[in-house]
Amino acid sequence: MKPLLVFAMKEEMKECFEGYEVLHTHIGKVNASYALMKRLAQGERPDIVINLGTTGSRKFASGEVVNPTRFMQRDMDVRPLGFDLGQVPFSDDPVILHYGEEISGLKTGLCGTGDNFDVSEEAAHYDVVDMEAYALALICSRENIPFLCLKYISDGADGAAHEDFNESLKNAALKLSDTLKGAGY
Repeated sequence: MKPLLVFAMKEEMKECFEGYEVLHTHIGKVNASYALMKRLAQGERPDIVINLGTTGSRKFASGEVVNPTRFMQRDMDVRPLGFDLGQVPFSDDPVILHYGEEISGLKTGLCGTGDNFDVSEEAAHYDVVDMEAYALALICSRENIPFLCLKYISDGADGAAHEDFNESLKNAALKLSDTLKGAGY
């Protein structure tokens, strides 16, 4: 199997993923979408896209690795025009995208993706919050490429998140690498 590992930041991987094909997208949905589509347009399709990185959560404990399989744009908000939160006007895409491989033994959940570092009370509506996974999952869904998302809980998506996040980068790469290898990738 030929996986493509997708990280937003180089800092999330350290030296733990040598031998894998890796794509760094930079932070945010637009950057993630652009980088993945550019990579797909340039050549051979991967057997699976695996999004790895850090995420905040008020549900799961810091240091845990989770496997989101449902994704939502938490910052797509056109409610004043009568649409639901997360609904893209005049699109057939579901508000909650169910697309992702499950790894036995890992907790799954809903990932709320948005272009902000969410430490608000709204973060509690999602199992995890990040800034790229929805965009990557949507592209993989549309392109019929299997998708796996593994996220390291770096912080509690609260007022102390900036402190927790910086410290957790040291541990995230090792734990994500161990999880990936344990799953057979």
